[in-house]
Amino acid sequence: QVQLVESGGGLVEAGGSLRLSCVASGRMFNVNTMAWYRQTPGPQRELVARITSGGDTYYADAVKGRFTISRDNAKNLVALQMNSLKPEDTAVYYCRAGVTFSSNYYDGEYDYWGQGTQVTVSS
Repeated sequence: QVQLVESGGGLVEAGGSLRLSCVASGRMFNVNTMAWYRQTPGPQRELVARITSGGDTYYADAVKGRFTISRDNAKNLVALQMNSLKPEDTAVYYCRAGVTFSSNYYDGEYDYWGQGTQVTVSS
């Protein structure tokens, strides 16, 4: 059973910083791309940032220059450093990981999600 456990959310004033962490645990062969999404009330989750196992990154335009995603492959950990936070960053943040269970490409990759952590930025 693969689990993703997030930590680090909370309440912060506008202009402040928070650091989110997510650790993937369980019997896995490899963890490929890891990412952070966020969701405000409504059905849509927005991709915030993602990072491949090789360290290539992508950021949504809304967070470029303010957020930094990083990972520790040995610990199956992904972090999101959030600086210069704005009230519009308020959301539930979710960690996602693409996991494989064998070296056979045709066995595919499976998506797992964390339970979410609330980030609230006050004005």
